[in-house]
Amino acid sequence: MRNDLLIANSEEPATDQPTPGGWQAWRPWLLLGAAAVGWWLVYSNLLPLAEWITFDLLGLSPTSEFGLALAFFLYDVPKILMLLSAMIFLITTLRTFFSAERTRQFLGGKRTGVGNVLAAALGVVTPFCSCSAVPLFIGFVQAGIPLGVTFSFLISAPMVNEVALAMLFAMFGWQVALLYMGTGLVLAIVAGLFIGRIPNIERGVEDFVWQMPVGSSTAVAGAKMSWGERFTIAWEGTREIVGKVWLYVVVGIAIGAFIHGYVPEDALAGILGADAWWSVPLAVLIGVPMYSNAAGMIPVIEALIGKGAALGTALAFMMAVVALSLPEMIILRRVLKLPLIVLFVLVVAVGIMLTGYLFNLIL
Repeated sequence: MRNDLLIANSEEPATDQPTPGGWQAWRPWLLLGAAAVGWWLVYSNLLPLAEWITFDLLGLSPTSEFGLALAFFLYDVPKILMLLSAMIFLITTLRTFFSAERTRQFLGGKRTGVGNVLAAALGVVTPFCSCSAVPLFIGFVQAGIPLGVTFSFLISAPMVNEVALAMLFAMFGWQVALLYMGTGLVLAIVAGLFIGRIPNIERGVEDFVWQMPVGSSTAVAGAKMSWGERFTIAWEGTREIVGKVWLYVVVGIAIGAFIHGYVPEDALAGILGADAWWSVPLAVLIGVPMYSNAAGMIPVIEALIGKGAALGTALAFMMAVVALSLPEMIILRRVLKLPLIVLFVLVVAVGIMLTGYLFNLIL
């Protein structure tokens, strides 16, 4: 990815360059402030604009199925893309201080237990996509990080990421976002500890991984970079990531809009309601073979909950999709043998089901 290349370049030894002063030093912050004001003005007017287009300009009835679905779609597409862009920009700026190499160095040599907690926490602030799973896995093994610790990171990174937390906070409040983060971290830690304690678990890793030479990079990310350079990297990363996921967002919102406008509340609540004990396992079973990301799943979850689905069941479905996506399992198959992948999926799926039941019980 271009952003990865930019960050990788930032890990090279920095040359002494004059520090910009005066106007040049403040210019990146002034531009960022102007962009933030413009972002907020647009974001705060999205709902009135969507309703005006749907009900006034097009003349659709606010009680019609198509009118409700279209208003949902016109509001959620720009809303989620704007939230996603803002969060990616923020996280990518932070990533200029914190590279994959630094992650490996930080976790290397940590004891089991402590390492699992640190790995799960780092997974929240290092939003590596599934395409990074193989190089990260190999790098962790090379750094001497136990497999259980590595799995804690691989579970936490896609599931408890900045997109999911931002969307949950915006749509359901900080209590739900915080509870989701807490349960996701516990799941990543416990699953990693369980997998790491299985005897001879190393046999589940393909032989070539152990035979690869250990890297010797000791570079530190972001040394002596100016804020202007960091913001440039963040902007490039935001453009690239949004460019790759926007279609998933639109498709997810289209599905959510259809559910919002056309699916009967009683039918959906009967299938995914808290009273149906089998709804959580069914949601996880359906979610495991699917592929999407948090940005594409949040509008679907919003529509499901709006139609009467239980919050825990809906979130279990989302967690299964983002943490156990089929493409990531295919990618991991390059470095893991099939029995270990199956074990990984089963352990995480059970943990997600317990999380779903917990949400349904307390919310």
